[in-house]
Amino acid sequence: MSGQRIGQTMKLLEMPSGSRLFGVKYVLICYFDLFWAILTSGLFFMTLTKLCLKPLLRSQTVACNLHIKDNLKVYAMTDVSPRTDISTDVDTDDKNQRLDMVQWNTVASDSSDRTKDKSDQKTLRRLAQNREAARKSRLRKKAYVQQLESSRLKLTQLEQELQRARQQGVFISSSGDQAHSITGNGAMAFDVEYARWLEEQNKQINELRAAVNSHASDTELRMVVDGVLAHYDEVFRLKGIAAKADVFHLLSGMWKTPAERCFLWLGGFRSSELLKLLVNQLEPLTEQQFMGISNLQQSSQQTEDALSQGMEALQQSLAETLSSGSLGSSNTSGNVANYMGQMATAMGKFGTLEGFIRQADNLRQQTLQQMHRILTTRQSARALLAIHDYFSRLRALSSLWLARPKE
Repeated sequence: MSGQRIGQTMKLLEMPSGSRLFGVKYVLICYFDLFWAILTSGLFFMTLTKLCLKPLLRSQTVACNLHIKDNLKVYAMTDVSPRTDISTDVDTDDKNQRLDMVQWNTVASDSSDRTKDKSDQKTLRRLAQNREAARKSRLRKKAYVQQLESSRLKLTQLEQELQRARQQGVFISSSGDQAHSITGNGAMAFDVEYARWLEEQNKQINELRAAVNSHASDTELRMVVDGVLAHYDEVFRLKGIAAKADVFHLLSGMWKTPAERCFLWLGGFRSSELLKLLVNQLEPLTEQQFMGISNLQQSSQQTEDALSQGMEALQQSLAETLSSGSLGSSNTSGNVANYMGQMATAMGKFGTLEGFIRQADNLRQQTLQQMHRILTTRQSARALLAIHDYFSRLRALSSLWLARPKE
């Protein structure tokens, strides 16, 4: 049929142009019919194939599904038990592993808890120790403050009592050679006068220190040094008066601080020991000055030894006087007379104690004057400052010792 249409097409080409147009239309119609026929035949074939294969595919699918179901049943019947065992074993192993992990975690947790508890206990003990130390420190501070307050109150009370005693004329002092009236409270009055002397000395030492630091002229510095030495003469005068009232008060050193009493000798300091301390403070010294200080120290040491031997002899004599005599009954007239004689002799020997005090103070006074003559004005100023600082530190040490916390 296609061959016929091709032949017809060739014939149309050979036709004249007028008839050719009609023939072209005819050919186009023929080709369209051919294309439609081919398309229709293809759709028909596809439809036919689909209708024929659909039942076959359905039957094959059903058969395949049945086969798969049968295989699943057989597989379930034959393999359920082994798979269950394997699953059980795996689950058991997993459980064991989990149990081990739980136990290990428990042990680790317990260990960490114990470690934490130990560290917490140490921290608590340390905190408790710190609290206890802080509590004791507060108690010590409180006791220290209370002691200071008590000392202040005692000092205030003592000042009031001394003020009343001064107003009543217990101790009347004046400059020059005016006589002094001393009653039974002479020791307390001397303590008051000595406290005033210390206060005035502090003022003079501050003035001397300011003059030295400001590099005052020798004339100005000499005036201040002479004033300090004159003030030392005043305390020796006060001690001479107090020795007449109560020589034992001066010997005991109760008017001094405890630390000063450790170095007390016959109611005051040893001149030789003081010179030893000053030699190191006054360097450099000239050869003549060094020899002068050495000779002064040697002579002071010899005088101190002589006075110490005299005190030992006096103590021995007093002991022999009081221990001599009859040991019988004291009711007889002879024993009473012997007793009164012993007391009179002992009282006479006690009277020599005042002389020892005067000689010791005279040695101290002369030592200061000789030292001033040997040294220059500025060296004398430095020496007086060193002496004052030494005794001030002893008094400060005593205050700290008395105010220390007592546990």
